[in-house]
Amino acid sequence: RLHLVTWNVGTASPPPDVTSLLQLNSLGPAMDMYVIGLQEVNSRITNFLSDLAFDDPWSIFFMTVLSPLGYIKLSSVRMQGLLLLIFVKHIHLPFIRDIHTHYTRTGLYGYWGNKGGVTIRMSLYGHTICFMNCHLPAHMENTEQRLDDFEKILEMQFEGENIPSTLDHDVLFWFGDLNFRIADYGIHFVRESINNKRYNLLWEKDQLNMAKKKEAFLQEFIEGPLQFKPTYKFDLYSDVYDTSEKKRKPAWTDRILWRVKNLCQHASEGGEFSEEQTISVTLNNYISHMSYGISDHKPVTGTFGLELKPLLSDPLVKLHPEGEWSAEHDVLISYSAVPEFPSSAWDWIGLFKVAFRHVNDYVTYAWVEDDEISSNKDSKQVYMSAAEIPDMGGEFLLCYYSNTLQSIVGLSQPFQIQPNRTLIEKDLTEEENSWMQKPDNLESHDEF
Repeated sequence: RLHLVTWNVGTASPPPDVTSLLQLNSLGPAMDMYVIGLQEVNSRITNFLSDLAFDDPWSIFFMTVLSPLGYIKLSSVRMQGLLLLIFVKHIHLPFIRDIHTHYTRTGLYGYWGNKGGVTIRMSLYGHTICFMNCHLPAHMENTEQRLDDFEKILEMQFEGENIPSTLDHDVLFWFGDLNFRIADYGIHFVRESINNKRYNLLWEKDQLNMAKKKEAFLQEFIEGPLQFKPTYKFDLYSDVYDTSEKKRKPAWTDRILWRVKNLCQHASEGGEFSEEQTISVTLNNYISHMSYGISDHKPVTGTFGLELKPLLSDPLVKLHPEGEWSAEHDVLISYSAVPEFPSSAWDWIGLFKVAFRHVNDYVTYAWVEDDEISSNKDSKQVYMSAAEIPDMGGEFLLCYYSNTLQSIVGLSQPFQIQPNRTLIEKDLTEEENSWMQKPDNLESHDEF
C-alpha cells in the first residue's frame, strides 16, 4: 500500500497536524510506503544553505510524525523549493536496493532550480520503481513549455551502471504542481461548474487531458478521475477561490499520474496479453484535502495498491543479537549472508532504537571486519562494546548496512536491552546524597 502526497506549500511552515493528509486514522491496513512531494518549500538562500547541512523543517516534521509509527526515511532529494521524501515500514528495508536520486533544473534556462524535477528510483522486491516530483512553468499560455520541460526531465539519466532510463522502469509515478490550466472557458463558467460539482464539464478543456490526446509520450500515463474541486488558487486559510485583483481561474494544477511499463509494451503489441503481469498498480483513491490552508494550493493524495510478484524473497543478510543483551557487558551479533552478497570492509551493523528516523540515526555501530571475532562458512560474529550500549536499555533492533549497495540489506527482529543496574543504582544514590547535602538556610534568601 502506497500513499502519495503532492503539495505546493507556498514557502509556509508545516501545519500543526497531518493526520488526515496521511490518512493515519484510516480503518484499513497501514500504508507500507509514503511518498511525499512538495513544491515551493522555503528556499531563501539562507534557508537553503542551512538545509543542505541539516534536514529542512518539513523533513524533520514528517520524520517526527512517521518514525514513532514504524517508518524510516528511506531517501530524500531536494532542489531549491522542490523536495521529495520516501518513508517505508521497517519490514521492507532488506528488499529495497539500488536507491538513486537525481534532479533536473528547467527554470531560467536550467541555471536556477526554481522549476524542474526531483527523482528517486529504487528496486523494490526486484521491480524497478521511479518517483518524479515536478514543478512546471506557470500561466495559461505556457502549455508547450510545460510539455517541453517534462520531456527534458524524462530524458535525464541516473549515474551508475545498469540503471534503466526513467521510462524503462517497471512503474513510474509522475506528480507535482504541473501547472496545467483549464483553457477556453471563462472564470464564471468554471466557478459555476465547480459550485454545482459538475467537474466533468471542465475535464475536456483541462490542458493536461488535451495534451494526453495529442502527445504520444503522455498517452501511456494513467490518471484517476478528477472528482475533486480544482486545487488552485485559494485565499489562504480558506476554501474560497482567489479574491485578489488577479482573480486567477481555478485549475487542477496538482496531479498524480503513473505508467506501468509492461502494460505499455502489451498495448503497443496489440492483441492478447502474452506474458503474466509481474506487477500491477491499482488506484484506491485520488482526493484533495480542503482543510489545509497554509498555501494557495490544496494538497492532493493518491492511495495505491502495488501488487508485486516478488523477484526477491530472501534478505541478503540475516542477523540477530546473541543471548541476552545488557549494558553491563560486551555483546555479540551473529549474521549470515547469501553467497552472492558483495560484502565490503566498509560494511557496518548499526544498533537503532525501534522508532529510528533514518539510516544515520544509529545509537552505535560495529564494523563487520574490524570487530569480527569468529567466522565459519555458515555465520560470522561481531562484538559491540558495553561502553557503547545505552545504560537505560530499552527496545532496539540491528541493521546491516552495505557500503556497496548503499542501503540496509538485513534487519533483526526488535529485542530488549537490559539496563545497567549498577550505574542506575549509583545515579540514584548520588541523587539522594545531593538532596541530603542541600543547605538548610534557604529561608534567608527570601529576605532579598
